[in-house]
Amino acid sequence: MNEWIERGKKVIMNTYNQFPIVLEKGDGVHVWDCEGKKYLDFVAGIAVNALGYKNSDYVKDITAQLMKLQHCSNLYWMMPSIELSEILVQNSCFDKVFYCNSGAEAVEAAIKLSKKYGKKVHGENCYEIITMKKSFHGRTMATVTATGQLKYQVGYNPLLPGFSYVEFNNYNDLEKMVCEDTCAIIIEPIQGEGGIHPAEKSYLQKVRSLCDRNDIVLIFDEVQCGIGRTGELFAYQLFDVKPDVVSLAKGLGGGFPIGAMLATQSKANAFQPGDHASTFGGNPLACTAGKVVLKKLLYEGILENVQKRGKYFKEKLIELQEKYDMIKEVRGYGLILGIELNCSVKDIVNKCMEESLLILGAGENVIRFVPPLIINNKEIDEGITILDDVLGQF
Repeated sequence: MNEWIERGKKVIMNTYNQFPIVLEKGDGVHVWDCEGKKYLDFVAGIAVNALGYKNSDYVKDITAQLMKLQHCSNLYWMMPSIELSEILVQNSCFDKVFYCNSGAEAVEAAIKLSKKYGKKVHGENCYEIITMKKSFHGRTMATVTATGQLKYQVGYNPLLPGFSYVEFNNYNDLEKMVCEDTCAIIIEPIQGEGGIHPAEKSYLQKVRSLCDRNDIVLIFDEVQCGIGRTGELFAYQLFDVKPDVVSLAKGLGGGFPIGAMLATQSKANAFQPGDHASTFGGNPLACTAGKVVLKKLLYEGILENVQKRGKYFKEKLIELQEKYDMIKEVRGYGLILGIELNCSVKDIVNKCMEESLLILGAGENVIRFVPPLIINNKEIDEGITILDDVLGQF
């Protein structure tokens, strides 16, 4: 183990505070390190591995596609990207899809599209974007500017102009910030990195009306909370509020890198050939992975599993809250859940890892739970038992 870590430190750039384990393989909702120790994985690549590990259909279909075509330019049509787009469009309020490789790229695409739309419809000065405090939208210069957390922006000034930040779930704060130069409002229906904070349904409904009145593009960043994580295919469906644009990634590829930006027809029309592109966007292997994930969510009962297991998981967390004063609040929907503590979670996360449970923080004092969407009650109980034992030590 230590030999691998030392080799990695010599050649990999120091941009992560990595845990001192080297993961080698996975199966279902478990992973093993290179010394053979087994862990229950409630991280899933940070809400990525929707189908867990070693899903037979996932492996089979990607392998079959690899034997056909691993990549070609978007100057040509590709069947997997067309098929995946049809599934996404037929099961959403959107009409068109743009593919990229990550969540940050998907949000970047949404930002560019909204600026194009604003200038086209309202004039050259319509490029300002309102985003939420405690939000997280990515690590590119545009998306880190959109992120409403200073800690991610330190050292990168000057940031991009035209972004402003308002309190999440505070409609009055938002309404005051809107002006004739506002082209878009971007919201995570459930803030992930910011601490698992869900939006209020009435708030999103008011924001939708505000955007309609002023012809402002409403963008939902569902990179972490979308693709079945809430028990609905899209998080917006949980709140019954339809955005104009949505950004997706993480769970969409089930572990294969893919991002997507979906838009309604009127907003999608703002892009013309040459306005935006991605060499690997719509890659046939990535789109094949996406097809497997979506078909299993939609037609093999995984969305229903998320609803049932999410409810059960949350009930178990509430039981822990009743037992431990250190737990201030339990939040979230489906299998994107969090518990806020009155202390730092770092030592608790590390101790759980020692006890073979992988969890992670969402800020200083929130523990986040985003396991594979295939998890069952027995596995939830196993994780809760470990967490209970660890909390009892603090």
